[in-house]
Amino acid sequence: MTINLLQDKGVPLDRQGMSWKDMVGKPISKLDDDAFTRVRAILMNGLELDSLRTKQVALRMNADARVQLAQLMRVEQHQATTINWLIGADHSPLETTIGYEQTAIEVTASIAQLESDPYLAQGYRYALLEDFDHLYRYSALLDRLEGKDANNITQGYTDIVPARPTWEHHRAPEHDLLEPYGPDAELSTKLHALTLTGGEYQTHDYYMNIGPLFADPLARQLYAEIASVESQHITHYGSMLNPYETPLEKLLISEACEVWNYAGCAAQETNPRIRALWERFLEYELGHLQVALKLFKDVERRDPAEILGDGLLPRFIEFKSQRGFVRRVVENETSMRKLGTQFVDEADEGASSLRYRLQVNATGSPSRNASATWTWTPGTELARGLEPVKRAA
Repeated sequence: MTINLLQDKGVPLDRQGMSWKDMVGKPISKLDDDAFTRVRAILMNGLELDSLRTKQVALRMNADARVQLAQLMRVEQHQATTINWLIGADHSPLETTIGYEQTAIEVTASIAQLESDPYLAQGYRYALLEDFDHLYRYSALLDRLEGKDANNITQGYTDIVPARPTWEHHRAPEHDLLEPYGPDAELSTKLHALTLTGGEYQTHDYYMNIGPLFADPLARQLYAEIASVESQHITHYGSMLNPYETPLEKLLISEACEVWNYAGCAAQETNPRIRALWERFLEYELGHLQVALKLFKDVERRDPAEILGDGLLPRFIEFKSQRGFVRRVVENETSMRKLGTQFVDEADEGASSLRYRLQVNATGSPSRNASATWTWTPGTELARGLEPVKRAA
C-alpha cells in the first residue's frame, strides 16, 4: 500500500469515536506474541503521548486552532489508551522495563542506519550504547529480584551484555545538546528525531512513575539513576529538532510521524488482531493529518509541500534484530564522549561532566551495585555452574 501524505484522506475526525470496550481490549501475551509486537506497542504509545504534548503546546499558542486541537487530542488520548492497555498483567513492571529498553535499542539501531545525516546518525549511535547498557543493568535486577531471565522477554533478539557503563552516562546539561537539523532537512531526518524524542519521553515517565513503587532499596535507586539518564536522552534527541519550526509546523510533522510509524507497524506486524489495530489507527492519523494540513494552510498561509515534499513516506523502521549493527557500535564507539555538541574521545570529555559525575556518584552508583559480579546466563544466575543431574543406572 503506497501512502501519500498530501493526498490520502483517511477516516474523517468526526467518525473516529471509540467505546471503553474498544480501548480496553485483550492484551498481548508476554510469551506467545513475538517480542516485536510488544516493541511496536511500546513505541506507538510513546508517539501518541508525544503527539498529545505537541498539541498541548500548540493549543496554548494558537487561538485560531483551539477547537481542532482539542478534538484531535481527545482521539489521540483514546488511541494512546488502547495501545498502552495492550501490555497486560502477565508482565511485571520490571519485565515491562526490559521491553522498554529492547524497544529503545532495536528502534534506535534501525534509525541510526536509516539516517542520511552523518552527524545525527552518530547521535543515535551514541545514545544507543547507553540504552544497551541499561538493558544489562535491569536484566541483573530482574534476575536477582524476581529470579527471571530477561531473555524470555527479549526472545533472543537482543544481546544482554554491558556497553558504556551507566555510571558514566551522567553528563553536565550543556554536553547533552546537539546541533539541530536545518530547515532544508529531509523529511526522514525530521521523523527520525521526533520518533526517538517521543520514545525517550515515555521511557523516562514510566521509570519516574514505577520506580518509587519498588520495596527493594537498590531497585528504587536504579530506576532513579536511569530515569535521570533518560531525561538526558530527551534533551539529546529533542535538541536535534529545529527550534525555529512554528507550533503548527511541528504539529504537521508530528501527524506525518504518526502516519509513517503506523504504516511501518502495519506492514510488519505478525499478530493479525494487532495489525488490524495499526491499520485502523493509520486511517485515523491520515484523518488527523488532514486537519493539520488545513490549519497549516489557513493559519500560516503556507504550502504543506514545503514541509512534506512530494508526500511519499520514507523507508520504515525495520522491526527486526539489529544485533550485528549493535555489536559493531559497542566494539568501536563505547569510549566516545561529549564535549558541547561534539563527539570526542574519552580523554577530551567536558570537564563539567566529570565534576557532575563525581557529585551524583559520590556515594556509589546503583547501576554498578545492581550488576556487581553478575553476568547474563540463560535461565538466570542460579543456573550458572550447576552440574547436570546424573540418573542412576
